[in-house]
Amino acid sequence: MTCHSDTGKIKSLFIKKVQQALLNDAHIEQHWKELNFLSKPLLDEAVAEYAGFEAVLKNLGADIFYFPEDGTVNMDSVYCRDAAVATDGGMILCNMGKEARKQEPLAQQKVFEANGIKILGSISAPGTLEGGDVAWLNEHTLAAGHGYRTNAEGIRQLTALLKPLNVEVITVPLPHYKGPLDVFHLMSILSPVDTNLAVVYSPLMPVVFRELLIQRGYELVEVPDEEFDSMGCNVLALAPRDCLMVDGNPKTKAALEKAGCKVTVYKGEEISVKGGGGPTCLTRPMYRVQ
Repeated sequence: MTCHSDTGKIKSLFIKKVQQALLNDAHIEQHWKELNFLSKPLLDEAVAEYAGFEAVLKNLGADIFYFPEDGTVNMDSVYCRDAAVATDGGMILCNMGKEARKQEPLAQQKVFEANGIKILGSISAPGTLEGGDVAWLNEHTLAAGHGYRTNAEGIRQLTALLKPLNVEVITVPLPHYKGPLDVFHLMSILSPVDTNLAVVYSPLMPVVFRELLIQRGYELVEVPDEEFDSMGCNVLALAPRDCLMVDGNPKTKAALEKAGCKVTVYKGEEISVKGGGGPTCLTRPMYRVQ
C-alpha cells in the first residue's frame, strides 16, 4: 500500500460530511457569496446528495475517517483534499491560497494527530499550496499546478519535503482562466484514473505537460467543452479504471466506458457543482493498493 497514488484501490480515506461544513441555512445564507459559491446550496438537498456520495464510498469496504465540525473553518472545508497532501512519510499540511480557507490545515492537523497519523511537514508563508493542485502520476512523480492557489515558493517547499522520499515534483503552469477568485486547480483539468489513463480538459492544459503525459504512455480521455463547467474532468478513481463522477456528464462517462472503465455517478448539484468541488475534492484518500 502507498499514499503515492491517485489511481490504486482506496483502502483508507478521510471525508467531511456536508452537515458538518454547511451547518444550517442561516450559516449558508451568511457565507455562500463571500466564498464564491455559484449559488446558494440548498441544505436538505445537499444532505441527500452527500448520503448518496457516501454510500458509494462505504461500498468500497475502505476505512473511512471523518473530519468533525470545527468552528474555525467554513463551508469550503467539505472539500477536504485541499488542506493536506498524503505521503508515505506522513501528511504535508498545506497553506491555502484562498484566504477564507487558511485555518483548514490546522483543523486537519488536530484530527491527524488524534488518529496517530504522522505529520511530515507544512507549507509556510509566503508559500501557498492546495491539495487540489497536486496529482500523483506514479509512486515517484507528483505533478503540482502553479496558479493562483499554489505558488512557486509553495512548490519549492513541497519539493524539499518530498526529496528524501525519492519523489520528483513536476511543475505545471496553470492559466489565468477566470482569475484569482475562481476555484481552479490542476485537478480541474486532470484526473488520473489508472497508471496509463487520465481524464483531461485539453483547452486549458499546457502543451508541454500534455505532451509529457503522452510520452509517459498515458491515454487521454478528453472532456468536451460543454461538460467542463459541470465537472466532467473531476473524476475520482476508486480503483484502477473504477471511476466516480458527478452526474450530468454523459459524453465523458461514455468516453471513460469506451476506455474500459466502470463509471458510477452521484447527484452533485448542491455538494459539487455549486462549490466547485467534485469527488476528488470531497475526499482525502490516504492509502491505496497499487
